[in-house]
Amino acid sequence: MVPKPLTFNLNHLKKITIAIDGFSSTGKSTVAKMLAKELEYVYVDTGAMYRAVTLYAMRKLFIKDGHFDKEGLIRHLFMVSVKFQMNAETGIADVYLNGENVEREIRTLEVSNFVSQIAAIPEVRKLMVQKQHEMGKEKGIVMDGRDIGTVVFPDAELKVFMTASADERARRRYEELKAKGDEVSYEAVLENVQKRDELDTSREDSPLVQAEDAILLDNTHTNIEDQFHILLQLAKDRIYGRC
Repeated sequence: MVPKPLTFNLNHLKKITIAIDGFSSTGKSTVAKMLAKELEYVYVDTGAMYRAVTLYAMRKLFIKDGHFDKEGLIRHLFMVSVKFQMNAETGIADVYLNGENVEREIRTLEVSNFVSQIAAIPEVRKLMVQKQHEMGKEKGIVMDGRDIGTVVFPDAELKVFMTASADERARRRYEELKAKGDEVSYEAVLENVQKRDELDTSREDSPLVQAEDAILLDNTHTNIEDQFHILLQLAKDRIYGRC
């Protein structure tokens, strides 16, 4: 008689919090989604939350013709609702802004050009961090962003800081946008990447910085599959208490 294969029930294991920070276009979201799916954890793309607020500001003309009405946006923050809802086709949660699926709209280069400015506003960060805390209070979560391991979940069991060269990140982002049919130039994408790096690392409120206990992962020359397996092994070590 052939014995039945052993099953692996993740629900019986200790739940941990996984914080993945890093520069834009390092593939944080992609690998975080893969990791969350493998572990059967909740995935939260905090960058998408700030992108949704940016889209709101653009739609309400708080951002227009190079002018940014920061105070106007702050006064309207109580009207901004950002939530995640599972997409049955992709198996991944999409971003909803005030009840509307804006997953595609928030990924444009136009939104990318302004998101770092929006994310630097203390009132915006306070609101988003509050929502992120609520999402992660039960653990069993993979969250990526700019300040997850330093501000949102400083006690996360696993912290990873992802980086790559600006040229490589711009190339990845350019190919991603072109695949979606967006008319962009590589030079414009590279400029956006470099500008966001400067804004993210120099802002006064929660700047992008590697947490002291975060593991550095430079993926300039590492494909997504290898990155996933590295993170999966790190997560298993924490879950099983091996480090």
